Order: sequence, then C-alpha cells, then structure tokens
Amino acid sequence: MKKRENVWIAVAGIVEIEGKYLVVKKKYSGLKGKWSFPAGFVDEGETMEDAVKREVFEETGIHAEVMEFAGIRTGVINHTISDNMVLFYMRPIGGFLQPEEKELFDAQFISREELIQHPQTSQIVLFFLQEAISPALHVHPLAIDQVFGYTDYKILAPKRNTTFEGGK
Repeated sequence: MKKRENVWIAVAGIVEIEGKYLVVKKKYSGLKGKWSFPAGFVDEGETMEDAVKREVFEETGIHAEVMEFAGIRTGVINHTISDNMVLFYMRPIGGFLQPEEKELFDAQFISREELIQHPQTSQIVLFFLQEAISPALHVHPLAIDQVFGYTDYKILAPKRNTTFEGGK
C-alpha cells in the first residue's frame, strides 16, 4: 500500500443501469462486509475521472463513463487525516461483472429498494439512494462513523429533484 500521508483524495462511482446500482462488498476496513460503491484513491498523475473509471473497472470488471458529478464526502480522521472522496454518477459501457478477489467478497448490480432494505448497506450508499435529490450543492453533516475514527464528517452533494437515470 502506498503511503498517503495525511491528505487522502479518493473517488467512487455510482454506476446505475435499469434501476440497479453497482455495489461491492470489501474484505477490509470499516466497510468490510458492507455494500458500498466501487471506490479507491487517486494515483499520482491521474485525474479524478481517470481514477474513478480505473477503480470501477479494477474492482468490478465493468467499464463505465462519467455522466455527472454526484457529490463530495469529506472528513477528518482522528483530528489528523483529511479524508476526501469525490463521487460521480456513471453509466456502464462494457465489460463483464467480475469481482476483484483480493479486495472484495462480491460485486453485484442491486436495486435501490433492495439496498435500502439490506442491513449491510453502507451509510454513503443509503445517503445517495435516499437523500441526494436536488440540483443545488448542499453541505450534509452526518453522524460521525466511529468505525473509522472521524472527528469531522460531511457530504457536499446536490439535492436532486429527479431520479438519476444514468443507464438511459
């Protein structure tokens, strides 16, 4: 694992087609065993768009293109580490669903309703499926997730007034 110092920049892809969302179950971290969006760190010399395409493909075998900005999750871990993630709505354009076996238990396309009902769906997935519903960017303070040791945690995202239809 590369040393990330105290400022982390990550990306996540919200890939949707025909009412189903691409989610993964990680084998590590505070998200271990939870459904979350494919995500990872931006590498040196890489744009956020390139990074999210790479991460989605590496974790799931799905090629996807960025459709629009979804939001920013930003937090501070233990008063020290600036942990930032930019999320993008994406549309699948090819590939075959194949979970990356070293990092993931599974990768699947799952309906919004099933994810909302599932007890192992991560907080950020629930947020984007239930609350991100208006075009203006808003700061959404969230309850601090003690699993990671955040001392500050919020999401900057639009409140959408229509359902994202990236697969159409």
